[in-house]
Amino acid sequence: MLTRTTSKFLAISLPLLAVIAYVMPVCAEDAGVKPEGVVELYTSQGCGSCPPADAVLKELATEGKVVALAFHVDYWDYRGWTDSLALPENTERQNEYRKALSLNGVYTPQVIVNGREHMNGQDETKIRRRIADMRNTPMGLTVPVSIEKAAKNRLLIDIGSGSVTTNPVRVVLAYFNRESIVSIPGGENVGRMVSYANSVRAMETVGMWDGNAQKIEIPVSELTSKKASGCAVLLQEMLGDGKPGPIIGASIMAAK
Repeated sequence: MLTRTTSKFLAISLPLLAVIAYVMPVCAEDAGVKPEGVVELYTSQGCGSCPPADAVLKELATEGKVVALAFHVDYWDYRGWTDSLALPENTERQNEYRKALSLNGVYTPQVIVNGREHMNGQDETKIRRRIADMRNTPMGLTVPVSIEKAAKNRLLIDIGSGSVTTNPVRVVLAYFNRESIVSIPGGENVGRMVSYANSVRAMETVGMWDGNAQKIEIPVSELTSKKASGCAVLLQEMLGDGKPGPIIGASIMAAK
């Protein structure tokens, strides 16, 4: 398992040689079905330990029972391959989780479940067990959330009512590509062709939640502008200083 300290590595700019195919298969999720949890995988094309974790996330995404998102980070780019899906914002989000969870450092492949607990992304058994343990408890997704296409080329986010939390709660959208197939000609995964599921391409906060039911509409064109084929909505507590906290509601929608 690869690790790193909180100090940032200086990534070496390398030519982008990856061949990326964006595919939009039929959505496995149903907006009317409450997800069992949220799984965030922090991964890198330059991490030799990551492909098994990428496969676990893809299996979870295909099953459609959880909101499964892959956040590609950029701090291993100096090792001979620049991750073609990495975003500095993803690295920043992982570092904020490090602070929130009081960890000494970040690593790949790291999984965060429901914004509450971290574990090795290769450990499928533990990931599934913790999702099941948190489900239908206060550590699970307690607020109903849905996202679906509506009339007039809009996406409708519908959030139910629930108990007010001590911390402020943001309505966060994560735009992703359903599948990205990448040929990696350099670095630790040289020669591999890897299929990455639900790679996050952008995130934005579109509102706040105060315990009352609410609806939020955004243009479908946001998907196009973000070059994304799907969108997930996360109802996430904020712990102060930008630190992400528990996720109390979520839903996901992919283009058909």
